[in-house]
Amino acid sequence: MLVCIVGMSMQSMPAFGWGQEGHRIIAKIAYDNLSCRVKKKVDKITGKRGMIYWSNWADEIKSDNIYPQSIKDGWHYQDFEAGLSDSLVADALVHYRSEGGNLFRALDSLELEMAGEKVDPMNANHIMRFIIHLNGDRYCPVHIAHMDDKGGNTVKMKWFGRETNLHAVWDSKIIESQGYSYTEYAQMIEDEYRDMKKEIEQKSDEQLLIESYHMTEAIYQYQQIWDGNPYHYIYTWRQPMERQLYTAGIRLAMRLNKMLK
Repeated sequence: MLVCIVGMSMQSMPAFGWGQEGHRIIAKIAYDNLSCRVKKKVDKITGKRGMIYWSNWADEIKSDNIYPQSIKDGWHYQDFEAGLSDSLVADALVHYRSEGGNLFRALDSLELEMAGEKVDPMNANHIMRFIIHLNGDRYCPVHIAHMDDKGGNTVKMKWFGRETNLHAVWDSKIIESQGYSYTEYAQMIEDEYRDMKKEIEQKSDEQLLIESYHMTEAIYQYQQIWDGNPYHYIYTWRQPMERQLYTAGIRLAMRLNKMLK
């Protein structure tokens, strides 16, 4: 077994975090910010630049019977109710919730497993793939969204004439609207938001989760006033989305630099 995580919720949700391009962008930003020593260790575990190439593996295995607990136990998300206080949101990182997913519990357990003295090479490879992917999910606003609409999956939207939903818009459609390859977009984001790096590194996990939660609540509020024009939606949310991608990449690099130093 990869890892045994007990007491998890049995709720599942058909969702992907950031979509393929988003996860590659995050992994590329993280890879660019690893120390030379840690980069060599990550390459040894995952293959050369493997943390980028395997960044979507944790979603792809949803179509297989490998690690079914990652699906049934909700490793990819931790949904919240609307209108929570900052202290209640932050508390979910310490006192794992029994409902709404198990993203934080899964990440902590996987990182403890990775830090063990004796980790089988195949297990280490798969654990690392999960850690890379789930650290991206935690900064996707619709992966800490509302439980009653399954993380925005039942919030219907029209996107350039096609039926979709709020979750899909944030997973991939805003990113795809820019027309970049993942390498182009990662480089643009690193160039554009580089001045935020020190601030992101200095913030606590609790602060960043609270900020993400507030962003998620603002996204829901915007649904009430949005005029239905996708261009207006992209104009409003592109930069906040890019900041989340950059934050996810920098924090993933921080975790790996600390874990594998």
